[in-house]
Amino acid sequence: MMGRPRWLNPFAWWAWALGLAVMASRTTNPLVLGCIVAVAAYVVAARRPDAAWGRSFRLFLILGVWVIAIRVVLGIAFGAPDGGRVLFSLPSLALPAWAAGVRFGGEVTEPALLSLIFDGMRLAAILACVGAANSLASPSRLLKATPAALYETGVAVVVALTFAPQIVGDADRLRTARRLRGRDTRGLRGFGSVAVPVLEGALEKSLHLAAAMDSRGYGRMGHASDARRRMIGGTFLAALLCAAIGAYSALDERIPTTAMVSLLSGSIAMIVVAFIIASRARIRTVYRRDPWRTPEWTTTGVGLVCAIAAIATASSITMQGPSIFTMPQVPLIAICALALCLLPAWLTPLPPDRGRQ
Repeated sequence: MMGRPRWLNPFAWWAWALGLAVMASRTTNPLVLGCIVAVAAYVVAARRPDAAWGRSFRLFLILGVWVIAIRVVLGIAFGAPDGGRVLFSLPSLALPAWAAGVRFGGEVTEPALLSLIFDGMRLAAILACVGAANSLASPSRLLKATPAALYETGVAVVVALTFAPQIVGDADRLRTARRLRGRDTRGLRGFGSVAVPVLEGALEKSLHLAAAMDSRGYGRMGHASDARRRMIGGTFLAALLCAAIGAYSALDERIPTTAMVSLLSGSIAMIVVAFIIASRARIRTVYRRDPWRTPEWTTTGVGLVCAIAAIATASSITMQGPSIFTMPQVPLIAICALALCLLPAWLTPLPPDRGRQ
């Protein structure tokens, strides 16, 4: 069913990952968060390419563990007690009057500690979803698929997203070179010996990238009259204004639903028109576009289903009054949505560099 090896459209992977991230952001249930990370890890293991940026998922998992630890430590040190059973007490520090409402140390209760852990797990799960998208979506193809009107912004975003995968590749290469020379790569000393060359390599790559972009005439635009530029700017401004009014009307129950839908639909239509006009002013060609076929629709669809399920079951997948002796309940809708998110591991084609093996 997955067909011959080929690259999946990067926007499909990001849509799938954002669907998982929406569910992670709407819950503090540790079982749901653990399932989200497990689903992301399984799909990454099944479909990640054999490239340096394809091994960045582990870095995001490590970063997530640090986020949990920092969230718990800061919450214990500066958080207020949340009732319930007191687990332990820390030495407290008397703060001046101008710091009223802030405490340092004191009693740590069971609900407060569990809430800190679950909040940290939520942030870690969102980081895992972003790391999965970084490991699965090719950065160069993501840039190639960016609309011409957003090309400059897309370059900045893609360069930022590839920073972590490049660091992973450089660090692995430097550790391997040091081990071949019989040098230790463990501990703080080994980290310090690798960190400086990695940062130096990142700076050198950024300079080479800037020179390559300049030599290729990056940023050239086609002939656009002043009237066209004013039309593009005015259309974008009107679209943003309609979108802001529509978003406000969505929050105000007194405004009719038809007016809200009309404003949001009009803003989307004006944005599409502005994109089309702005794209004609860019000199940019693509040799071979990434196709959008059944695997892309499947991957995007399961991500959308996951996001909708998270919004529909937000109240039932959030922990209310967490306790060590309370087993969290997971609704069937959330379980089914996460099970659907496993489908890209089987219904998408293998990357070409893994398909040749």
